[in-house]
Amino acid sequence: MFETLTKAPGDKILALMGEYAADARPTKIDLGVGVYKDEKGVTPVMTAVRKAEERIFSNEKTKTYLGIAGNKGYGQAVLDLVLGTTVDRARVRIAQAPGGTGSLWVLMQLINRARPGATVHMSDPTWANHNPIAIQSGLKTATYPYFDVATRGVKFDEMLAALDKLGAGDVVLLHGCCHNPTGANLTNEQWDQVATSLARTGALPFIDLAYLGFGDGIEQDGYGTRKVVASVPEALIAFSGSKNFGLYRERVGAAILIARNADEAEVTNSQLLNIIRGAYSQPPDHGAEIIRTILEDADLRAEWETELAQMRNRMITLRQKLADAIRERSNSTDFDFVADHRGMFSLLGLSNDAVEHLKAANGVYMTGDSRINVAGLPEDRLGDLADAFLGATR
Repeated sequence: MFETLTKAPGDKILALMGEYAADARPTKIDLGVGVYKDEKGVTPVMTAVRKAEERIFSNEKTKTYLGIAGNKGYGQAVLDLVLGTTVDRARVRIAQAPGGTGSLWVLMQLINRARPGATVHMSDPTWANHNPIAIQSGLKTATYPYFDVATRGVKFDEMLAALDKLGAGDVVLLHGCCHNPTGANLTNEQWDQVATSLARTGALPFIDLAYLGFGDGIEQDGYGTRKVVASVPEALIAFSGSKNFGLYRERVGAAILIARNADEAEVTNSQLLNIIRGAYSQPPDHGAEIIRTILEDADLRAEWETELAQMRNRMITLRQKLADAIRERSNSTDFDFVADHRGMFSLLGLSNDAVEHLKAANGVYMTGDSRINVAGLPEDRLGDLADAFLGATR
C-alpha cells in the first residue's frame, strides 16, 4: 500500500529549527520559532500556571472523561475572557480543542459541512498553516490585500474594498490581534469598518485569536473580535491559550461558534461535537484546567495578568530598542515600523538572499519571508543585530 506515497514537503520552520540546532556558533540567534522567550532565552512557566498546577495536583480525584466538549468550566471562563457581555450566550457554543490549530481545524470542518467547498478568504500574507488546514478540510482559499511591503503597514483601503465585494457563503479569516506573520494590525476605527462591511455583505467572519493580551492588553486586543461578533448574526472564533498562558505543549484551545439564535446554535453545535467525536473524540484536560483555575481565582488571575503585561511590555521595549539601534546606525526611519507593530512577530521585508546572508554570515535565523520573533531578540546585542540587518540589505 505505502509504495503509492511520495514524500510530503517538510515544514520550513521545523527545518529551520534543525539548522539552528546544528549551528555550533555560540553567537547564533534564533528569531524563527514562534514562542515567547525571556531575557535568558527561555520559554518560562508562568508563576500563576505553576501555582494552578500545584493546586490541581493536590485536589484532583479522578482522570475520567470530561465529554466531547471538554472542560465546561474552562469553556465558560474563555467565553467570559473573549466575549464578555458582547453576545447573548444563548446564541453561543464552545468546545475545547487541542490548541489553536485544533480549533481552526474543527471549525473549518464545520464550515465544509455547512457549505461544502466554500471559499475562505485570508489576508495576504497569513499564518502558514491556515491554507493547508482549509484545503485539507475540503475548502477553497483566496486572499485579500493586507500587508504593504513598502510601508510595512496595512493596505486597509484595498482590504476593505475586497471585503465589500464578498457575499453570503464567503468566509473571511481575520487575525483578532497581533497579526502573524506581519505584526501590522488594524486600528479600532478600521475594525469598525470591517464589522460594518461584514454585516452588510453577510460574509461569515472567522477570527483566529491566538495572541490575546500580547499586543496592547487584553481589553484592547479583544476590541476587534467583540466589535465584529456584536455586528453580525453568525461568527466563528478559534482561541488559543498557548501564548498568553505559556502553555505551548499542553495544546489548549477552543472552538467558539455564534449562531443567529439558540435553536441554530444547538443544531450547529451538534455537528461540531460530531466532528470532534470522529477525530480525537475528547480533548486533553490538563491545560484547560490550568486556565480555568487561573481565570476563576481572583488572586491567580491578577498574578497572570501582571506577568502577561510584563511579557507584553518586554516585547514592546525590544521593538523600540531595535528600531532605535537601526535608526542610529543608518540615519534612516526605514525600520521604525518595528516599533509600531505589536505582538510576537514583525515582517522585515528582506529579500530571501538577505535572509540567507544573515544566516550564513551572522548566525541569525529567521523564516524565509523575513518574519522575526521579537521575543527572541537579544537585548544586550541589539547593536550587533542592527549592524547585521543593515549589512544584509546593502
